Amino acid sequence: MCELLAMSSRRPARLTFSLETLAAHSGRTGRNRDGWGAAFYQDGDVALFREPIAAGDSPLVRFLETQGPSTTLAISHIRRATRGVVALANTQPFVREAAGRAHVFAHNGDLPGIERAANLAFDRYRPVGTTDSEHAFCALLERMRGLWDSAPPAPPLEERFAIVSQFAADLRRLGPANFFYADGDALFAHGHRRIQPATGDIAPPGLVLLSRRCVDRDEPIHASGVSVAPGFQEVLLIASVPLTAENWRPFAEGEVVAVSGGQVLGADSPSNSISR
Repeated sequence: MCELLAMSSRRPARLTFSLETLAAHSGRTGRNRDGWGAAFYQDGDVALFREPIAAGDSPLVRFLETQGPSTTLAISHIRRATRGVVALANTQPFVREAAGRAHVFAHNGDLPGIERAANLAFDRYRPVGTTDSEHAFCALLERMRGLWDSAPPAPPLEERFAIVSQFAADLRRLGPANFFYADGDALFAHGHRRIQPATGDIAPPGLVLLSRRCVDRDEPIHASGVSVAPGFQEVLLIASVPLTAENWRPFAEGEVVAVSGGQVLGADSPSNSISR
């Protein structure tokens, strides 16, 4: 399956070690060699880098590890092609404009029949490529459309969270549906099921989470995949699998979290209501 990584931080930070580790999953001995991408939010817009080649072989990935843009929100994806040919149009993350904002989406899983799903609409937003992941992104934007059109500059988090949670529940009926969705204000992450390295079974967790906090104004953070200048900082990483030996928290099956500024603002799972 594909590999996902997202970072949210209080102050601008730079992805370093985690991007390198994620790229190693698509290296010469890895199975995910069909493309990679990374999206970095910059003042309401997104700097997007994508290539339909193995990340482990990419000079651009090595450049981004040390010279990539500082950001408070980044999403990256390593692709193993299961639907759609190896091509730039099928390489994630995907970015679309809606209500004057850059919206970003990346997915890990398999959603057979999504093009014909009765509860998923495709009207204003249509895929450029042929992946089930991009179809899912277009369907999510269709659901968000009325909310964003009627509530500039950003609709209430609770309303966006409710739409994402229901959308995640609908995707779970089709197949494994781990995804990141960002609207420039918040990051939403849904953990479902994935192929577990130890057993080969498709089972939870679909995502894992790590939170780091620094309160010393003279102490930089150089760990857990971030490079941050000295000063108060909170950093949250969400990935498909743990990228370091630290204690990453697994997502419950079907759990959705909303994140901003390195903090979890809301969480929901099929057995629990939203908490903040």
